[in-house]
Amino acid sequence: MLFNSYIFLFVFLPITLAGFHLIGSKGHRRIAISWLVLMSLFFYGWWNPIYLGLILISILTNYGIALALEEKPAKSILSAGIILNLALLAYFKYANFFIDNLNLITDSNITLERIILPLAISFFTFQQITFLIDAFRGETREHNFLQYCLFVTFFPQLIAGPIVHHKEMLPQFAKDSLYRLRSSNLAIGSTIFFIGLFKKVVIADEIALHATPVFLAAEEGVTLTFFEAWGGALAYTFQLYFDFCGYSEMALGAARMFGVILPINFYSPYRANNIIEFWRRWHITLSRFLRDYLYIPLGGSRRGTGRRYINLTITMLLGGLWHGAAWTFVIWGGLHGIYLVINHGWNAIKSKLAINPSKAPSFIGSVAGRTITFTAVVIAWVIFRAESISGATRMYEGMLGLNGFSLPRLFTPFVTLINDFSPETHAVAQGLGTFGSPYGAIKIFILIFIAGAAPNTIDLLKNHHPALGSEAFPADSKIEWKPNARWAILIALITVFALSSLTKASEFLYFQF
Repeated sequence: MLFNSYIFLFVFLPITLAGFHLIGSKGHRRIAISWLVLMSLFFYGWWNPIYLGLILISILTNYGIALALEEKPAKSILSAGIILNLALLAYFKYANFFIDNLNLITDSNITLERIILPLAISFFTFQQITFLIDAFRGETREHNFLQYCLFVTFFPQLIAGPIVHHKEMLPQFAKDSLYRLRSSNLAIGSTIFFIGLFKKVVIADEIALHATPVFLAAEEGVTLTFFEAWGGALAYTFQLYFDFCGYSEMALGAARMFGVILPINFYSPYRANNIIEFWRRWHITLSRFLRDYLYIPLGGSRRGTGRRYINLTITMLLGGLWHGAAWTFVIWGGLHGIYLVINHGWNAIKSKLAINPSKAPSFIGSVAGRTITFTAVVIAWVIFRAESISGATRMYEGMLGLNGFSLPRLFTPFVTLINDFSPETHAVAQGLGTFGSPYGAIKIFILIFIAGAAPNTIDLLKNHHPALGSEAFPADSKIEWKPNARWAILIALITVFALSSLTKASEFLYFQF
């Protein structure tokens, strides 16, 4: 079931919310939690009921392993649990990828029926791996199977995160106040949710119309000029930004209506001054998982500079592969690994020059850092979005200007003047995607401003604890949301505009990962 669908907004969410609080307010906590688990499973099974069995088997298996770890925290038990989880993920997500590459390398013809990727398998698998490791370390305990089911299936964060630790979510359900419907939670939650919905259906889905034709053309062998390629790359850069930002906020908002505060997962990453900061702002809980459960166990920075850089590269390569079973994702992860190595190397040079790397940059330094970081991220998103390496290559050729230049159609009135003044120029105004319409470039500049300077939702609600960990990002906006008539009218207008844009449901991009 999609957050951006009428069935979710007008049927599932109101019924689930009302049932939980009606039952919980009468003191029936266990029944209220059971209701929430059942509705979360219904939410998951809406897409394909067959995979309900898969998630239930995963829950039962991991719960049993966790109990065994509590009795005897043995590395062999933990290793078996991690291997089982990764094997499940590998079969559904990477079996076809492995067979296809094996056939290519060995010139064989091994066939395997195309496996459909179960929704959310990457997220609920990683979440349960964190629980097993935390249980092994003695950092968490859960003897209540029903609560463990809730930890895994809670619908706001089930499909695409955030990846939640047991100790972050379950203690909240021990509070009596959670089971009583509170107007403040409804106001805060609905505000966050509908701002996120607006970002998804009004911004992300709209700018996607400028990105998709360009990437499809590249896959079909069309030669792209400079502005066409950059227009498509920038359009996808903002499509993914507002799509994932919108989902993250809708997850926060839906959970808050139940009184639950989820971890922050997205915080204006295109304002990062460097690539290290970018990964502290983009998909924050995945970055945390990769750091705590992969990078640090590999040795982190404890075994010298060279080993640190190797660990960074391995972590990002695997992080890229986590996003999808394709070499394009591996290359994307490797590219970000190189970015991080360069960033850490630059910080090491500054330290040797007695320049504090953590010192806030000057205004000019900040502008330069943001511009370089943003450009590097855009370049990496191309291989991330491309369906093949050849398609990405054509995009890069266009972005480098190897296929020439054509002015955006915005400049059509000036083409005649340019050619009259300088006939040898042979100026033309044409283009696919962003620059294929007079207003495409204007949209991009507006989105650059929103992503780079406008107050984000976390900052707007900074005094209302919108997300766990949000205090780590000091708000730089003086605009603040308040539960008053003015804000109610503004959010109502945003909501109406978003609902009127639900002409057709479109999946969130992170659903495919």
